[in-house]
Amino acid sequence: MAQNKVLIIDDDRNSVRFLQLELEHEGYLVEKEYDGLRGLQRATQENFDLILLDIMLPGLDGMEVLQKFRRVSETPVIMLTAKDAVSDKVLGLDGGADDYLTKPFAIEELLARMRAALKKNGAADGDRKKILSIGQLSVDRSTREVSYAGQPIQLTKREFDLLCYLMENHDIVCSRDKLMEKVWEYDFSGETNLVDVYIRYLRNKIDYRFHLELIRTIRGVGYIIKTYET
Repeated sequence: MAQNKVLIIDDDRNSVRFLQLELEHEGYLVEKEYDGLRGLQRATQENFDLILLDIMLPGLDGMEVLQKFRRVSETPVIMLTAKDAVSDKVLGLDGGADDYLTKPFAIEELLARMRAALKKNGAADGDRKKILSIGQLSVDRSTREVSYAGQPIQLTKREFDLLCYLMENHDIVCSRDKLMEKVWEYDFSGETNLVDVYIRYLRNKIDYRFHLELIRTIRGVGYIIKTYET
């Protein structure tokens, strides 16, 4: 069974160390950052299953980190903070946090909330095919590992989701609006280059790196991954 990878973003090093030991004892893979800006960079550039986020951070405070992170990822976030006012909890939950736990807390309660958040996040993928493959490109949903001819490819959460959707719908032209709706969950129709930007990211990491023409542009419509040559 794959281990869940957790990122702790908290500037209290003693608290972080305690959490790291407890979570590793429970079988989690743990990474940590003590600065909001650096934590945001790690969270968006690497694949994590869950984020534990403090509010009072140097660099960027936790609310700013959450707001910026939610623009690019739906990875579960649990806020851990000493700020226990109802208004703070509402702000965090409305800002996209999956849960909010005030310090001090019992580690058993945190573990239960983590399990609930991970279960909820995985439910949407429960009935979907775990391994996707086209040619020598392979995607493992359960471990979030991507490889081409055995060589690993590092993708962000959004890049991974976009690639999975294109692979699931191979040989079908996916419009930009459809990709925005299904991958970003925006009901959006109009001018935006967000999809094009992420397609470029994928091409840089897959097509250009391995000299492929995997992701094709259908001018004026959208994108397609073909499993056959025309």
